[in-house]
Amino acid sequence: MMKNTKQNNPIMKIGETIPLSIKRLGINGEGIGFHQRQVVFVPGGIPGEEMSVIITKVFPNRAEAKIKKVFKKSKDRVTPPCPIYETCGGCQIQHMSYPAQLKEKRDIVVQAFERYTKIHRDKLNVRKTIGMEEPWAYRNKSQFQVGKIDDTIIAGLYSSNSHKLINIDHCLVQHEDTNIVTNKVKQIIRDLNLPVYDEKKQTGSIRTIVVRTAFRTDEIQLVIVTATNELPKKELFVEEIKKRLPQVTSFVQNVNEEKTSLVFGEQTEGIYGKDTITEHLGDLRFELSARAFFQLNPEQTVNLYNEVKRQSNLTGNEKVVDAYCGSGTIGMWLAKDAQEVRGMDIIKESIIDARKNAEKHQIKNAYYEAGKAEKLLPKWVKEGWQPDVVVVDPPRTGCDPVFLDTIIKTKPKKMVYVSCNPSTLAKDVHMLISNGYKVEQITPVDMFPQTSQVEAVCTLVLK
Repeated sequence: MMKNTKQNNPIMKIGETIPLSIKRLGINGEGIGFHQRQVVFVPGGIPGEEMSVIITKVFPNRAEAKIKKVFKKSKDRVTPPCPIYETCGGCQIQHMSYPAQLKEKRDIVVQAFERYTKIHRDKLNVRKTIGMEEPWAYRNKSQFQVGKIDDTIIAGLYSSNSHKLINIDHCLVQHEDTNIVTNKVKQIIRDLNLPVYDEKKQTGSIRTIVVRTAFRTDEIQLVIVTATNELPKKELFVEEIKKRLPQVTSFVQNVNEEKTSLVFGEQTEGIYGKDTITEHLGDLRFELSARAFFQLNPEQTVNLYNEVKRQSNLTGNEKVVDAYCGSGTIGMWLAKDAQEVRGMDIIKESIIDARKNAEKHQIKNAYYEAGKAEKLLPKWVKEGWQPDVVVVDPPRTGCDPVFLDTIIKTKPKKMVYVSCNPSTLAKDVHMLISNGYKVEQITPVDMFPQTSQVEAVCTLVLK
């Protein structure tokens, strides 16, 4: 039999203009339409819009395009208030009204479950997205790379899909204190003529300006990341920071000598003030060092944790596992309503922090152990400690398959899954519902307004 050597020609060609109806929003915030059954991704498109688009990239199973003209605009289209919205790329959906953002984020979660599980859309109990009253100025931390163009000091983010540094003087999703501090530090770097790091030449010193502010205490931490051990003109630098930025309570230097996209290096040294700043979440208090992980949106973190508490529905008799516990925040949020909380994490330093936090808050029914959940859970069960509820907040890649297998074998009555990636959440849920669990409820939470990211809290119960 002769082989069919005919090549399939692409349906679309780069530079071609085609008409397109936007049907839904993609997980990265782009509009999605179909041309001759081929999927087309269009940044800036909104569901319900009719437009002509220019094809920019073609792949075997999809194409990418840019908007040429919108013939039928969505009632949800708004003018992005940020002047560098399209070049920056840090936000993806500022062109949509906030109520529409919340609606579409819920739909992104529903789409993920439709794609990766066999649960029909009508059978999914997905609640409305928990949003913010004021969806701006919510980020408590900025990390802006420093550059120099002629005699001008710039600091900001790299443009999406490029290595061009975009100067950001005023980021609308950052707390205003982080903008103020960053801009004054840029002025100081210029006035003192400090050597800025050049990635290509690998010369200079000042790499990154990191500012974190505590919403509840108003304390501010400034971190200067350098490519050299010495902070250039250190005494003059400190003098100017004290004079121009008296609100900074913690000034720290971090050294990153590596050629890497990672912001922080391993070496951190306090310059003046405290090594940490203090932040509150509800009744809990946390000391934040320069490299400590902490949620970027404190206001919504409280809403997220309260949703975990609501879905856990504890009565005071439950044994709760806080898997991937980090410094123990979620477990401590639940502790007063549980009989006992046990947390585990593979990072020993996180467990040390969790123990300190529990002791500081006089939480006596929380126990923390360093190690993998797939080893610790079976050990505890063997010792006669059977968990009733397992709470998990994994990285974007989702849960380790071995961990999910451990859940299936140990059979807790309930699992509350906090996810920052609807796709990996749905994939993990599919494994669990194939092995004796059913989805009780899902609530999206908008931790990052104006971006395409969406968090979700999903509860599964043993059938």
